[in-house]
Amino acid sequence: MRSRNASPFQTLLRRAGLPALTLIAIGFFGYNAVLGPTGIMQTKQTKVEYEQKKAEYAGLDKQRAALKNRVDLLDKKRGVDPDLADELARKQLNVVRPDEVVIPLQKHAPAPAGR
Repeated sequence: MRSRNASPFQTLLRRAGLPALTLIAIGFFGYNAVLGPTGIMQTKQTKVEYEQKKAEYAGLDKQRAALKNRVDLLDKKRGVDPDLADELARKQLNVVRPDEVVIPLQKHAPAPAGR
């Protein structure tokens, strides 16, 4: 049986307990929705990181394509590109003479006209 002479503290706990727990739960979930590990703020940071990685991937993909082109030039089935073979041999053997000038060619340079 209940006693009719409940203290004011017990009465306050009975009346405010459930609303207080509800507010604590709402606060917890609200905090995590905004500042938690998968919240709004982290989502913005993740998007920034994604864009950075996407740019890094594009650079690496371009570098990979350049390396693949060099490998394709050394393909045994189609025959080794003589210019590339000469360049690699001279580089490895260190036989470039002091009076020689190495001119790096631009990629996709237009062919000289008139020849």
